[in-house]
Amino acid sequence: MPARSFGMLARGWRNIREAGGRRLALTALVLLIALLLARLSWQVPVADQAERNLYDLRSYLLAEQVEQDPRVVLVVYNDQTLIASRKRSPLDRGILARALRNIDAMGAKAIAIDILFDQPQDEDEALIAALRAMKTPTFVGYAETASNEGEIVYEQEQFLKSFIARLAGSRAGPASVRFDDEAGATRLWPSIVPGLPPVLGRAMLAAAGDGPKTMPGYDGAIRYRERALEDTPLFTELPIDTFADPPAPDLLAELAPTVAGRYVLIGGDIVGYDRVTTTFTAATHEKPPGLAVHAEMIAQMLDGAQLPHPSPAALWAAALAVVGAAALTGLLELRSVWLYPLLALQFATLIGAPFALQARGVDTYGLPAAGWVIGWGLAFAAITSAARAAGAVQRRFAQGALGKYLPKSIADEIIEHPELLALHGEKKDIFVLFSDLEGFTKMSHAIAPEMVATLLNRYLETLSQVVLDHGGVIDKFVGDAVVAFWGAPIARPDDGERAARAGYAMWQAGEAFRAGIEPGLPPVGKTRVGLHWGEAVVGNFGGENRIQYTALGDSMNTASRLESANKSLDSAVMASREFAERSGLDWWRPMGRVVLRGRSKPVDLFEPAPDFPAADRAALHQATILAETDQEAAIAVIAALVEKHPGDAALLNLLERTLNLPPDRAYVLG
Repeated sequence: MPARSFGMLARGWRNIREAGGRRLALTALVLLIALLLARLSWQVPVADQAERNLYDLRSYLLAEQVEQDPRVVLVVYNDQTLIASRKRSPLDRGILARALRNIDAMGAKAIAIDILFDQPQDEDEALIAALRAMKTPTFVGYAETASNEGEIVYEQEQFLKSFIARLAGSRAGPASVRFDDEAGATRLWPSIVPGLPPVLGRAMLAAAGDGPKTMPGYDGAIRYRERALEDTPLFTELPIDTFADPPAPDLLAELAPTVAGRYVLIGGDIVGYDRVTTTFTAATHEKPPGLAVHAEMIAQMLDGAQLPHPSPAALWAAALAVVGAAALTGLLELRSVWLYPLLALQFATLIGAPFALQARGVDTYGLPAAGWVIGWGLAFAAITSAARAAGAVQRRFAQGALGKYLPKSIADEIIEHPELLALHGEKKDIFVLFSDLEGFTKMSHAIAPEMVATLLNRYLETLSQVVLDHGGVIDKFVGDAVVAFWGAPIARPDDGERAARAGYAMWQAGEAFRAGIEPGLPPVGKTRVGLHWGEAVVGNFGGENRIQYTALGDSMNTASRLESANKSLDSAVMASREFAERSGLDWWRPMGRVVLRGRSKPVDLFEPAPDFPAADRAALHQATILAETDQEAAIAVIAALVEKHPGDAALLNLLERTLNLPPDRAYVLG
C-alpha cells in the first residue's frame, strides 16, 4: 500500500476521533462484539447453525473421492434378511451365531458386532457359545444410559451387562458404539468417557496389533470420504445370510479371501433402522447405517488421518486480524483506488481460507468461517458509521462555513470535490456584481459605532442572502460594498440570468433596507449595482495557512466602475453590453455609450427595466442606432420618451448625454 494510503488511514483516524467521545466508546464496544463473533461464532445462536452448514458444505465439496476400501468388510442384516428370517426386532441371533462360526475360520483381523444385546432372545445360549469359542478378537456393542441417553433404558443396560459378563475369559469383549451427534449430526469422533470401553474401531485395531494407529485421545472431525464410482460402495457389503447358511462348502472357500486380513463389522443396513445423519447428509440427503460410520473411523485410523486443529491462540489471532483489517479498510476513503481491490482481496481470503485449510487436511470444525465474515462486516460498519458521523459533523461545519459565501448546491459539490478549491488560479469567464450603499459612510460618522455595526451587519446579511439565493459566490465585503460573481468554481448555463436577477433584487433589497431604518437616524441613499461579464483569474490565493477564494482581472474593475457610474447616470443598476447579451433576459433598455472613469475604451450601457413598455424599449434601441448617424433624430426619440415617463431620472440623464455627445459618440463620465 503506497504512502498515500497510509496518509488516508491517518486522516481517517483523525476523522473518527472528531466524532466525539460517546461515538468512540460505542465504536469500541461494537469492535469488541465483532472480535467475539469472529472468534466465538460457534457458540452464538443462529451463527452456530450457519457455521455447521458451511462446515458440511466444505467437507462435502472437498471430500476425497476413493475407490472401494478393501480393509473393511461389512456383514449386514438387510431387509431381505429380515423377510427371510421373519423376525425384525431384535435381530435374529441364531443367524449371527452361525455366521460368527464361519467368519472366525476365515482369518479376519478383528470382528465387531454393532448390535446391542439388551434383551433376551431364544438363541442367546447359542450366540454366547459362539462368542466364547471365537479365535478372532471379537467385540460386541456396549452402551449405558448415562452416555447414550434415549437409546437404552436401565433394564436394557442391566441385561446387556449380564450378557457381556458371560463372555469373560474369552476373546470376545465389549466396545462402545456411542456417537456424538451434536446439533443433530455425527461430525466428530465420540468424546472419551471415563468408565466406557474403547470406541468400537479403536478396540478392533488395538486387538489386531494396530494399537499405535488408534489416534488415542483424538476427538476431532470424522473424515468422511466420497465414493469415486457411483455404483460402487466405499466398503464391501455382504448379507449375513451368506455366511450363516452357505449352500455348499466351496462357497465358504470363495468368501474367505473377502474376509481374510480385514476388519469385519457386523450390523444392520435396514431401511429406517440405525441410520446416521452425517456431514454429507445435507448435500446428499442420504443417511448411512451406523456400521458405515464405524467403518469410516477405522479407515481414518488406518490412514493416520488425525486432522490437525488450529489452536485457540491461532483462532484469536485470526479473529483479531479480521477485525483489524476491517477497521483499517473502514478508515480508507471511498474514493481511494485501493479500496475496492482491497475489499475483493479480503473477501476472497475470508471465504477462501476455510476451504483452503479444509483442502490441506485441517480440521475446520470450530473454525469461525461465518464468524469471520460477520465480524468483518460489523467492524467495517462500526468504523464507517463513526466516519460518517464525524463526516456529518465536519460536513455541517463546512456547509455552514461555505454557506456564508457560496450557495448550498456549490458548497455541497466543493465538499465532495475539494480539489475545486485547490491553491491555484485559472482563467474563467464570469459574471461580476459590484454593489455599494450610497451615503452609508456619512451616516456612520454621525451615529455610535455599535449602531453602525448593527446596521452594517443587517444590510450585508440581506444582500448576501440575495446573492446566495440566486446561486452566486460572495467574493468579499469592502465596507458596505458587496462583490460577487457567477461562473466559478462551477459554471452553469443560467449563470447570466441568475446574476442579472440578483443585481436587480439587490437594489430592491437595498430600498427595503432604507425604508426600515429607525426614525431619527441619518438617511442613507440607494444601493447601486454594477454588472459586467468578462475574463478573470479565479481561485485560492494566499498560502497554506491563510487563503482567500477570489477573482482578479479587468472584468472586476469594469464592474466596479459601472457601479460607480450609477451616480453620474442617475440610475441604480447598470450592466455592460457583454453582460446584458449573455443574461438571456429581454428586460434591458439601452442607456447609451460612455467612457467610464479611468478607462479609455467606451462601454455600451444597459439598464434592467422589467416594467418598461416593450414598445418604448424598442424605441430606445432605435435611438441608439440613430445616435451614430443622426443625432437630432435620436434626441427627438429620447425626448418623446422622457415626456412619456417624466419621473424617469435615468432616461432624462440619457437625453442630456445625447444632447452633448462628442464626435466619437461616447460620452465621457467625469
